[in-house]
Amino acid sequence: MKKKSLTKDDYVKGILDGNKTILAQAITLIESQKAEHQVLAQEILDEIYPFTGNSKRIGISGTPGVGKSTFIEGFGKYCIEQGSKVAVLAVDPSSHVSQGSILGDKTRMQELASHEKAFIRPSPSRGQLGGIGQKTREAMLLCEAAGFDKILIETVGVGQSEILVASMVDCFFLLLGPSAGDELQGIKRGIMEVADLVIVNKADGPMQELAKVAQHEYQRAVKILRNDESWEPKVLLASALKKTGFAEIYGTLNQFFLRKNEVTQKRQKQKTQWMWDLTFHRLSNYLKNEKLDAKFVEQVEAKVTHSQLTPTRAHELLWQAFLK
Repeated sequence: MKKKSLTKDDYVKGILDGNKTILAQAITLIESQKAEHQVLAQEILDEIYPFTGNSKRIGISGTPGVGKSTFIEGFGKYCIEQGSKVAVLAVDPSSHVSQGSILGDKTRMQELASHEKAFIRPSPSRGQLGGIGQKTREAMLLCEAAGFDKILIETVGVGQSEILVASMVDCFFLLLGPSAGDELQGIKRGIMEVADLVIVNKADGPMQELAKVAQHEYQRAVKILRNDESWEPKVLLASALKKTGFAEIYGTLNQFFLRKNEVTQKRQKQKTQWMWDLTFHRLSNYLKNEKLDAKFVEQVEAKVTHSQLTPTRAHELLWQAFLK
């Protein structure tokens, strides 16, 4: 017997009731490339939108091997102990062959994934810049409507384009290791400038003293790079393995959100930026795939690739072709 498809009302009711199975299906729907799915997904988003905006949105990035997943699992469980419901939107690198998620965060956060007050969703980045998935913002809204008051967005890793995650969250965590000298060399300036909280992870055992030295060096770097009169980023120590430091991080997070006017203004700007991001993305696809002659575009691209045409001149040719 063919399984009955869910209607818009089924999705909306299930999400508002906090049904994690339907929530997961709704996120799959919004990630679908099918036109009919995109129409239904937009209708669902319109319905649940009045029930969104009540969470604390936190972006978490970090250098490779710093222990992001272990930290997120530990901190997520700590938040639940304080009375929260936690959703983790973990963006995995995509397979270039299948475009699917290749790491599978549920296998890396098994304890948190099995908790009734937690929801974990690994999503493929599909090559999206910024270390985030193409539909992460929409998934975040669905999770908020489902009653999750802490939304943790784990990004792929640290890179210059990864600061884009700061454009969708309230507070941005940057996880670093205890070897400050080496890590400061490899960290891009941009990501340090948007970090609201720097966490030196693995501050335990023989690395504890080294972590304290790193804490002071990172604090000095943040003061130089960050210019925000309303908030001075903190650098805190933690050990995801030993489950230490979570209380101080949680308390600092609460202090951050006492700045209600600043957080509200930031979200207002993010909404407008999201609108323009979607518009520019759609316009780009329209120009390339529908408005302009495909063969002409291919010829221009080939000339740019082989240094027969400057990118600026190529842009002018494409723009003039569009105007005609």
